[in-house]
Amino acid sequence: MTDVKITVNPNGPYRVQGKVELVDKAGNRFAHSEEGFSLCRCGHSSNKPLCDGSHGRVAFDADTKAPVR
Repeated sequence: MTDVKITVNPNGPYRVQGKVELVDKAGNRFAHSEEGFSLCRCGHSSNKPLCDGSHGRVAFDADTKAPVR
């Protein structure tokens, strides 16, 4: 099993790092860097599901944090 890390960036995208494929419902692969990719959370990216930085332009506000155990 490979290690995959998904980081929830404050007011920004989900950052995915590790060996992972990103595919659509039909199984078609999205092109992305081998180093990782960022998934849009704000809904305004013109390159969905990938982030294009639109969260900054639209002042996306979601400072999501994991619960402290």
